[in-house]
Amino acid sequence: MSYRVCFVCTGNICRSPMAESVFRARIEEAGLDGVVEVDSAGTGGWHEGDGADSRTVAVLEAGGYGSDHTARRFRAAWFSRLDLVIALDSGHLRDLRRLAPTPEDADKVRLLRSYDPAAGDDPDVPDPYYGRLDDFEECLEMVEAASHGLLAAVQRELEGRAA
Repeated sequence: MSYRVCFVCTGNICRSPMAESVFRARIEEAGLDGVVEVDSAGTGGWHEGDGADSRTVAVLEAGGYGSDHTARRFRAAWFSRLDLVIALDSGHLRDLRRLAPTPEDADKVRLLRSYDPAAGDDPDVPDPYYGRLDDFEECLEMVEAASHGLLAAVQRELEGRAA
């Protein structure tokens, strides 16, 4: 049975597709691409069916990541099939925990930067949408930094399942 991770931001065109692409690359590098499924969604449906923001695509491609993406809205019914729901900022964390049908589902929601020890007291990945390209580059740096800790946490979960 696969371990399923879903990254969630507001519109699913900037931060969450970026996190999805980066984490998918970490999963492949670790040889877990047949074991861990990675996707993303938004708390709102404004961009459903759209591709990722062109600046997200540019930054991902410059970093050597794939960028094939179609935006969608997160649904409460998905909690039952997900193992981990990763919020990109504190507002998403609150929204997702409120949306969770059970306390167990709410416990599946975590902040991405909680997996980056260097994040300190700054738990949010800022929304680059209204910014410049360098805001998207900074977003990618934050996502990359947290993805290593997230990978280690997922690997521990998988080891616990095998025991």
